[in-house]
Amino acid sequence: MNSFNDMMETLRGSEKRNIAVACAQDYDVLAAVENARKLGIANAILVGDAREIRDIAGKNCIDPGNYEVVDIEDKNEAAREAVRLVSSGQADTLMKGIIGTADFLRAVLNKEIGLRTGRTLSHVAVFEVPQPHRLMLLSDAAMVMNPDLKAKVDIILNAAQVARKIGIPKPKVAALAAVEVVNPDMQATLDAAALAKMSDRGQFKDILVDGPLALDNAISMDAAKHKGIVSEVAGRADMLLTPNIEAGNVLYKAITDFAGFKMSGIVMGAKAPIILTSRSDSDEAKLNSIVLATLVSSK
Repeated sequence: MNSFNDMMETLRGSEKRNIAVACAQDYDVLAAVENARKLGIANAILVGDAREIRDIAGKNCIDPGNYEVVDIEDKNEAAREAVRLVSSGQADTLMKGIIGTADFLRAVLNKEIGLRTGRTLSHVAVFEVPQPHRLMLLSDAAMVMNPDLKAKVDIILNAAQVARKIGIPKPKVAALAAVEVVNPDMQATLDAAALAKMSDRGQFKDILVDGPLALDNAISMDAAKHKGIVSEVAGRADMLLTPNIEAGNVLYKAITDFAGFKMSGIVMGAKAPIILTSRSDSDEAKLNSIVLATLVSSK
């Protein structure tokens, strides 16, 4: 797949997936799930204050009769119910509505009804590169603040699941750093080198990892050649593994706000994909995130 339109076309005509929305009384969220419904991609179960949901929907020409609405006013209880719908198999993906991220994730990690797997939860962004037209992945821009080597392994495995769903069977992962040589004073380069050696030894099944690579070497064949880097990943990266959340978040927003690339993002590592959008994300980004989560959750 080379675009979000390709993802949508793949989903058209297939069995619709169900999204459980926690605290759905928010216009942006309702607009996103309504667009997904109209495109025939997914249905939504709206959990939250039913009066507010119906009021917001009515004012914006959205028919609440098209949705199952579960009336729970307390936001923490609503989040737990949305999580329960996913953990019980009544919904395939989970979406955050108008609730704080910390409270939302507390429900996700609830020991009784939560979506724990033992793997690190990480944010996986997919963006559409116009030239050459293709999809690339970026992780982690929103969840893991300072991942150690073990967490970076989980981040790679989580992102690889997404990569395979969008048609990249053997993703090439560039472990990013400020430089492309190992420097004992720069932890990012040490982690990248360890990950590359793990890849060389076959510890990642159907995943190629190389690093440390600076961003230009990861995405540009000319830059890699200029610096004499010989690698199957350099200049050909499908995924950019960032050293920490600051680098990931800045790169995510630069891609969105400076370059204007189409973007989406979901959280992986739980029992089901989690749509965790920001209020600043565009309607298109929210819809793209629903499309991505739906595709990842498909069989």
